[in-house]
Amino acid sequence: MNTSSPPVVAWVVGVGPSAGLGAALARRFARGGLRVVITSRTESRLQSVANEIRETGADVSALAGDISSASDVTRLASAARAIGPIKAAIFNAGNMVRGAALDITPEQFESTWRGSAFAGFLFVRATLPLLLDAGGGSLLLTGATASVRGGGPFIAFASAKAALRSIAQSAAREYGPKGIHVAHVIIDGGINGERLRSAAPDRVSNAGEDGLLDPEAIADTYWHLHRQPRSAWTHEADLRPFSERF
Repeated sequence: MNTSSPPVVAWVVGVGPSAGLGAALARRFARGGLRVVITSRTESRLQSVANEIRETGADVSALAGDISSASDVTRLASAARAIGPIKAAIFNAGNMVRGAALDITPEQFESTWRGSAFAGFLFVRATLPLLLDAGGGSLLLTGATASVRGGGPFIAFASAKAALRSIAQSAAREYGPKGIHVAHVIIDGGINGERLRSAAPDRVSNAGEDGLLDPEAIADTYWHLHRQPRSAWTHEADLRPFSERF
């Protein structure tokens, strides 16, 4: 009879292309010895990242779904829990629509809110019981410059990210004393990944060496947060390139 314990799981939602933060987070936690569960809405892209991680000898499961759908999140959480005890839950989802108050439509505003604030709430609500059942763990949420500062063409994104930050603060105050390390990571600058390279190649070429955030370096910070002793937890960290103004 097999009496071995089930693998400890890190669930990462918002996994996009291989050259992106979500995939880098999955690789880092897999390298740390956790069984990784990855989620996004795009099945083909998800399987591509999963296959890449499997080639390193790590364990990974791909669960496709919409993290802004309450029914999908319930289904995904149940499937993730069946794989093993959740010790790390990482929210890296979000969608940005650029536009000032008179340019953006109500539908675009609501979609942006659903992709960050509402999805973040659903994820927190679904993963807190799993982390508590596992005896504690880390709940890490990806923020942005817009989490703390609104800009004219980012009225939807800033409001959604500010709401996500408040969700993180509220969860930390309530569940930190119960052994859940809730941390909010502000990404203050451009990430040198596929999305920025495709959307703004001139910005990438003009940034210079280390002028953009390296996804693998960001992932190292998340891993550090996950491993922090509870006598000195960080709730909020802001990351930016050395040359970024702030």
